[in-house]
Amino acid sequence: MDTFLAVIWNPDTELCRLFGWLPIRYYSLCWIIGLVAAYLIVRKLYRNRGIKDEIYEPLFLYCFIGILAGARLGHCIFYEPENYLTSFKGIVEMLLPIRFLPQGGWQLSGYSGLASHGGTIGIIIAMILYCRKYKVKILECIDMVCVATPLTAACIRLGNLMNSEIVGKATGTDWGFIFVQNYYLNGNNVYVPEDFPRHPAQLYEAIAYIIIFIAILLIYRRHKEKIGTGFYFGFCIAAIFAFRFFIEFCKEVQVDFEEGMALDMGQLLSIPFVVAGVWLILRSYKK
Repeated sequence: MDTFLAVIWNPDTELCRLFGWLPIRYYSLCWIIGLVAAYLIVRKLYRNRGIKDEIYEPLFLYCFIGILAGARLGHCIFYEPENYLTSFKGIVEMLLPIRFLPQGGWQLSGYSGLASHGGTIGIIIAMILYCRKYKVKILECIDMVCVATPLTAACIRLGNLMNSEIVGKATGTDWGFIFVQNYYLNGNNVYVPEDFPRHPAQLYEAIAYIIIFIAILLIYRRHKEKIGTGFYFGFCIAAIFAFRFFIEFCKEVQVDFEEGMALDMGQLLSIPFVVAGVWLILRSYKK
């Protein structure tokens, strides 16, 4: 198969190393950019509504802990429960960014498995706790955060692209991305770098989330009064997870048990979010 239309995707996963030993990975950098961008956008929305900065500042910490803890627990519980919930070492690896070595001891590994559905649940719980403590209206807070959420989601998917992970299925044509850092088992039972084009599903998602972010900004410019009705919360999760549902059809399965399933785990988990999002939108119009 000719691949002259394909993109040979082989980026270095590290931007640089600080002090010669501390790696700065593109994935982590994308996370930071997405979170900082959301922090600045939501702070402006808070100020526009006359809410003091000292009330806003703790929100970032709540959201950061909520999304990280939720995404990690979501991955371990939804996708790999047999690895993380069946032993003491597995539970430790689920909670801490370490990996136990077969020969004994452990090494720092970072959180290599994060699930967006779990992150969404985690950040919602975190915002509820924040609102109760600082006496902020829950829907008002969540609506403002959801204005910025698609931009953060786009940055995270670009990080996945830099890591050559969450790849799409083979295109079967001469266009697509060739993820040469990934390996497959050839006919000689030898693992070799991939040499065929795949759908860059991470890039598809990133572009879709940027479009959703722009759409929310345009709606917000005309309908600021809908902040606090749940409209932006509903629109955000309905749009993001509806697209997530359909993009899964061109993705490779994440874990082995998804093989042969009519709908994979990502799609099954997306359906309740879409339903809840539509209900929140309809409810906001009644209000």
